[in-house]
This record gives sequence, C-alpha cells and structure tokens, in this order.
Amino acid sequence: MPAFTALPRSWKRALTALLSSALLCAGPAAAPTEAAGSPAATGARGEGHPAAATPVRVNQLGYLPDGPKRATVVSSAERPLAWQLRDSSGAVVASGATTAHGTDTASRDPAHLLDFSSYTGTGTGYTLTVDGGRSHPFDIRAGLYGSLRSDALAFFYHQRSGIPIEASLVGQEYARPAGHLGAAPNRGDVRVPCQQGVCDYPRDVRGGWYDAGDHGKYVVNGGISVWLLVNSFERARRAGTGDALGDSTLAIPERGNRVPDILDEARWEIDFLMRMQVPRGRPHAGMAFHKIHDAAWTGIPMLPDQDDQPRELHRPSTAATLNLAAVTAQCARVYAPYDPVYAARCLGASQRAWKAARANPDMFAPDSDSTGGGAYGDDEVSDEFYWAASELYATTGMPAYRDAVTSSPWHTSADALTASGFGWADTAALGRLTLATAPSALPADDAARLRDSVATAADTHLATMAGQGYAVPLPKDAYVWGSNSQVANNAIVMAAAYELTAQPRYRTGVLESLDYLLGRNTLDLSYVTGYGDRFARNQHHRFWARQADAALPHPPAGSLAGGPNAALQDPVAEDRLKGCAPAACYIDDLHSYSTNEVTINWNAPLAWLAAFAAEQG
Repeated sequence: MPAFTALPRSWKRALTALLSSALLCAGPAAAPTEAAGSPAATGARGEGHPAAATPVRVNQLGYLPDGPKRATVVSSAERPLAWQLRDSSGAVVASGATTAHGTDTASRDPAHLLDFSSYTGTGTGYTLTVDGGRSHPFDIRAGLYGSLRSDALAFFYHQRSGIPIEASLVGQEYARPAGHLGAAPNRGDVRVPCQQGVCDYPRDVRGGWYDAGDHGKYVVNGGISVWLLVNSFERARRAGTGDALGDSTLAIPERGNRVPDILDEARWEIDFLMRMQVPRGRPHAGMAFHKIHDAAWTGIPMLPDQDDQPRELHRPSTAATLNLAAVTAQCARVYAPYDPVYAARCLGASQRAWKAARANPDMFAPDSDSTGGGAYGDDEVSDEFYWAASELYATTGMPAYRDAVTSSPWHTSADALTASGFGWADTAALGRLTLATAPSALPADDAARLRDSVATAADTHLATMAGQGYAVPLPKDAYVWGSNSQVANNAIVMAAAYELTAQPRYRTGVLESLDYLLGRNTLDLSYVTGYGDRFARNQHHRFWARQADAALPHPPAGSLAGGPNAALQDPVAEDRLKGCAPAACYIDDLHSYSTNEVTINWNAPLAWLAAFAAEQG
C-alpha cells in the first residue's frame, strides 16, 4: 500500500476521520474469537490463517443466463488448464481451457481466468472443476438477484431507531424493542440536549437509522445512504421497472399504503434528517446538527433499548446542512406523485438548508470530535455545495441553482468521478449522476458532456477490471476502510453508463463487480451474509453479535461486510493479518471493525446494485 500521504483525497479524508476514533469504535477490547462454523480470517495471505476452500473462485450465488460467467482459478501453471462445467447430476455440460493471467498484484495470487459465458442453460447446483479443484455450487437462472434485493433493503428496517422491530416482519431471532425512546435504562432521543456551548434547548431527533455497529446517527452518512435508496427507485422508475420496488415488496410496517416500500423506508431516515435541522428563531436556523450519539462509547454487545448513556447533539456543520439540502431536494422530486404535501415539506427544508449553508460556508466538523461516536470530519465542502445545487436544480429548474451548478469547479472537473470512487466525504459524483440521468434544463451540449463523463469514468473502471485476476473495479492500492462499498459505488457508475448508452460492456462490469462481492475473490468468501456456501457472519455490530453472546444473532441475510483494508486499523487486524496482501486484509471477526464493520452507506450501494441486477434477469 502507498504511503498515507499519497492516497487520493477521498481515501485520505475518510481515513483521517476514522483513525481519530478507531480504537474506541469497538468498545472494550476483547480477545479475537470465532463462532462455531465461522469462516473467520479465511485465506488472508498473512500469519496463521486457514486456506480458502477451493482454488476455483466463483460467484457463489450464481450467474444470469445471458450475463457474463467468469471465474478465477488460483494456479501457478504456465499452460492453460482444462475445465469442465457440471450440472447438479455431475454431467459435463460445457468445457474449455483457462487463460493464464499471471500474478494478480492486489492479492498476490497466481491466477488463471475461466470464461463459460457461452453456456446459456439454467439450473441449480452447477460446479466448475479445474485441475483437481472444484468450485462451490452455484445457480444459473433468471431471477437470481431478487432475494438479495429484498434482503439488502431489509437491512435498513433492522437498523431503524425509535421503533420496535417486529417478529412478524423479521422473525423472532431479530425482533427487539424500540431503541432510544426513553424507556429505562435508555435516555432516549425525544429530548436530546446539545453538547455544552452548542445550544441551550433540547431537540426531538427520534427515528432514523443507526449508522453502523454502534448507536450513533450521522447526517453525512445518512445523507448518502438515503440518496442511494431514493436514486435506486428513481432509476428503476425511468427504466419502467419501479413496480419491483413498489408497495408491498418489503417486509416493513408501512406496506400496503400505496407508496413504494423503498420510499417508505427512506422516509424513516429523511424524517430524522429534517428533525436535525436547527429550527427557526434559533442561532444558525436552517443548518443541520452534524450528528447525535452517546456521550461515551458503549461496549459489545449492547441492544439499543439497553443503552444507558446520555445522548448529545453535536454542533451544526456545513457538510451536514448540504447533505440535508440535497436529500430533501431529491425527496421533493421523487415523492411528489405519492405525497405532494410531504414533497413540499421536503423542498422547504431543502431551500432553508441551502440558504443557511450559503450564509455559513465554513462550519466544519472537526476530526477531534470522536468520543462516543465517529467524527465524520470534513473541511472541504465545495463538493457538497455542488451536489445540493444539482439536486435543487433538477427539482426546481430555478436559475439561481443552475448558476450554482455551472459556476462550481466540480461541474467540469474529471475528479467528480474517479477510480477511487465516491463516498460520504466526496459527494460531487452524486450531483454529476443526477444531472446526467434526471431530466433538467441544462443546455444540450452541457448535458451531453455530463453523460459522456459518466461513460468515460465507467470505461476507466472496466480497464481497471481487465488488468486484474479477479475483475475488481478498484485499483490495487485502494483497499481501504470500506473497500467493498467503493467496489459497489464504482459499479453504480457503470450501471449509470449502461442506462445512458445501452452498451453491454457496462452491464457486464456491474455483474462482475457483484461476482467479486459474492465470492470470486482471493478469500473465496462471499462478503454478503447468507449468500453463498462460505460467507461473512461475524461483522462488527453491537446487537448482531453472536460471537460475543450466543443468545444474539449473526447479522441478517443481505448484510455487507466492509471488506479488505490494507491499513490494518484495529487490534484484531493488526494481530492476525500481518503481511497480508491488500485484497486479503480482511478477517471475519466481530472486533475487527476496520475490515468487518457493517454500515448503512455500505448496504445502500449493495441494495442499489441488487435492484439493478434483479432487473437484468
């Protein structure tokens, strides 16, 4: 991995914020342990880790009949290797020879590439055999991604704050009381005071989603997450497939209300974000408080209703305010056909937030504010200004927002869409994607330039994938905290390029990115709980913590682990992953928060991609 100072801006800013609170995030130190049957620490290319189960690496969920069907074989052989595709009865239904790739630099694996895309049969229980090795079984079928779409979206109901999680919707194992409503010993989020010196009044900030494995709620992480969910529906509606995300498609309390369930789920977070807005008549009215969380870190395990820590609102920030402006502008546009009153309320909140941010352009969240919750520091907000202006312009068409868009340096910068991807601290890409795909009154040549920039960025990702043994849309030096979310975000750019151009190569890139997340990787591991023969199940979390307490569950199906992080930024990773190759710096351990955390802004792009892929069948 390159020196920290050589990292692109997006990774550097994320790492700076996370490093400030890394050792606190897991709560009290605990010895690394494994639950029975866990694939913990598989194949890390470092010290003392069991080998992967097979050298033949596949998407352990499967492949679409008309999609790419590729696998990676770990072998140092210089000659091509014969392969056979067998159906569930063991009969050979296709065969061929691999292509020697050489060493994959990110994993240090000697790799061969295997392509069986010409096979269009369907069924379950297929396996690939190569040179004495056999893959995990997988399916080839249409409808392959339907359950992943539902499960990845269900993650957000599980993460809801301020509402009971009902057994009738999630099963008894995952049911729990409402968290942070004030029932003892919980202090609750209904009347939360500010930190000293921030404000002299309490706020009702109930609801929303818990950000990750802790009990904090952060506007900047909530902003990108809810934007991705609503954008997923907006894209599907343009494609004519919005019914798949419509009413009664998810197991949530609001089903049956004639509103698409994905919008009902997103509204749970949008309502919380609007509660975080400083009210009229108060200092900095219209701004958004940056975050709300416990005054001190809680330990593991800890159910939300048992959290006895005081809760605090943290000072408003420009970044949080612009997240609020962007998300509520998007809300006004997308929710209007279903609830015009709510859409109008969203637009009002957006315009107040925009005005407040313009008046307070340098209220930055400090990296030092990391007691009891993540800092999420951000002192570069020109990208957030561009994103918010783009959403307001797409929704209203007003000249003032158009001028803010076109005068922004991000409007013409190639850095809006880069190989390093986008994230909570780098949001210019969200504005670019909105302006490239949603109708607006931009001049035709300007709109065409934006569309071309999306395709150019997607081609960059495809070129990166073509040079690798595992076809990952991530440079070999980019395995940082949350690398799996970067893979997913870059795949979203390729999906947008496919929407804009209908070029099959972009669809192929999206599907092969999912192959990586679902098992075609150096660890022979699906990073999505419940998907594949061998999957992550001990993600860092306070109430999905069976590794710490056998009475608690593993994460529910559809939960995405953070993924390899070459910086080894927690004690478990430091102890057990010494010498790992960048793409192998992962351990499925509850206490490895820097490689194995779950968060809303990692599951959101997974849900986006699963919805896209489900349509392709």
